Amino acid sequence: MNSSAPPAAGPVFTGLGVLSAFGPGLAPLAAAAARGGTGFAEVTRFDVARRGTRRAALLADPPPLADAVLGALADACGPSGLPSGAPLLLALHSDLNTRGTAALVSQGAAALGLAGVGRVYTGACVAAATAVADAAALVGSGRYPRVVVAAGHLVEPGVFAAFDAGRALARDGALRPFSAGRSGTLLGDAAVAVVVEAADAAAARGVRPLARLAGWGRSGDAYHVCRPRPDGAGVARAVRSALARAGVAPSAVDYVNANGTGSPMSDLAEARALHEVFGAALETLPVSSSKSVHGHALEASALIELAVTIGVLDGGQLPVNAGWLGPDPEVGLELVLAPRPDARPRCALSLNSAFGGANTALLVAAA
Repeated sequence: MNSSAPPAAGPVFTGLGVLSAFGPGLAPLAAAAARGGTGFAEVTRFDVARRGTRRAALLADPPPLADAVLGALADACGPSGLPSGAPLLLALHSDLNTRGTAALVSQGAAALGLAGVGRVYTGACVAAATAVADAAALVGSGRYPRVVVAAGHLVEPGVFAAFDAGRALARDGALRPFSAGRSGTLLGDAAVAVVVEAADAAAARGVRPLARLAGWGRSGDAYHVCRPRPDGAGVARAVRSALARAGVAPSAVDYVNANGTGSPMSDLAEARALHEVFGAALETLPVSSSKSVHGHALEASALIELAVTIGVLDGGQLPVNAGWLGPDPEVGLELVLAPRPDARPRCALSLNSAFGGANTALLVAAA
């Protein structure tokens, strides 16, 4: 791995709570990702008999969404011994239930000692990453010593039907990022929370950080309402912005947790962006999409993928790019196709893109 790690600056992550199709906690999710064991199964939560795709990565017996998010918040805030008063930034899917869910989360968060929901992010698949970037800016400016970010999405029949009708879901029931024969994405449940804290504030509390947010970048393509810009220029700008904020060269990156939705067009555009930024170094840079294991959680996707990336830095095991059928000659990435238990990356990128051309890059470094 590369030795030119980012300097020890920027905010740190001091708490993390996760609920996924693999159950509560990061450990079962990270273990599944490391072996490429997917959480996809036939949907029984609601009727999918008339759908072209019938699989998703779902909790067997999910709580209400607000309760799921509050559970993740309790796990994130409890172990870190979080002082009271931290603001909460919340990412949710925009629908008729958003206001009510946010209100319930705000009430429950107050019981945990948080200041309540300060902002609600509904910016599609980059919502949670945008909230993390804003939290880092708030902490970095000195306005708050710590900010909590939470996100949740439990797959509902209406969203499932809309994605199925738009032919965005994989017709063969497998999410195959960057693979030949990929045909779309699959949805998944997730509720995640992280504590973003100033490094000196964490040190004063005697808390060992989980990882550091070395840099972050955001961009907008404004290319098409749902199609990605084919050359991936917006993704490339977001990545370069994250690297520049961290003050490091592309060679500092040891692993990329790609957006990798399994869509033929978006995967190719993302691959082109990575080629533009990393050049020849991409030949040996491990890349995978943890969506291939836990599914696409829409507004919560960026946060569950960030959690997986933090777990990679802590445990050293790279997520396997599941669903692989064979190489797409236009992609040309060094994909993680088998377990790599001793990778030990020190710096990793987590990438997300959304309808409307929004792109985010979070550069995470080992603490």
